Amino acid sequence: MTRATPPREPTSHLEIDGGRVAVHVRLNARARNYVIRLDPRSGQVVVVRPARGSVKRALSFAHEHRAWIAARRQERPSPIPFNEGRIIPVRGVPHIICNQTSARRGVWVEAAESQAGTARLCVSGQAEHCARRLADWLKRQARTDLTISAARHAQALGLPKGRIQVRDPFSRWGSCSSTGTLSFSWRLILAPPFILDYVAAHETAHLKHLNHGKQFWTLVDRLTPQRATAEDWLSTQGTDLHRYG
Repeated sequence: MTRATPPREPTSHLEIDGGRVAVHVRLNARARNYVIRLDPRSGQVVVVRPARGSVKRALSFAHEHRAWIAARRQERPSPIPFNEGRIIPVRGVPHIICNQTSARRGVWVEAAESQAGTARLCVSGQAEHCARRLADWLKRQARTDLTISAARHAQALGLPKGRIQVRDPFSRWGSCSSTGTLSFSWRLILAPPFILDYVAAHETAHLKHLNHGKQFWTLVDRLTPQRATAEDWLSTQGTDLHRYG
């Protein structure tokens, strides 16, 4: 949860497990060392390089760590597509996807029939459009919740609310630009509400302190007393959100 992501540099490939794996190099002026990250959705590799480094060295660094990359790719959890019968979380609550081919209501939620049951996430239209319609609906839900949460925190700080963008990054949950634009991952709508609220508070606090200094963290703690719990959840369970869709 930092500033806007710099553009990626040219893409290369590694031969891993008999296949070609894309390797992207990304410059981070604040990085001190080369760091390898794995996109939990696609398995592609991102190498973060410091300003004093080079693309050539970054690619060499990835080559040297082929075994580590291969092991991490094998550990990736199986993806869960937005198809009929799949169970996905919405605001932390499990919902089963039900494709209603004869309905014309868009997407809606039906409560579980019993206390032990699972809520139904109904998607109208033909099966081939189910995933797109559900993804679009989830993004709208995320934008609504994030807009409300960020506006509440901005009001608490006596600041104008920032412009909200909803995207799908894999290396961060939110960011704040120097112009005050707040960007968030739509996948936060899958997490429990206090997780979304924490990320909204974190990025809204950057409207006042565009850094991670002591004053910034004091402000975040004032806005969201559940910071430690939220950060622990994101650290241990956040990657799983990238399985969906």
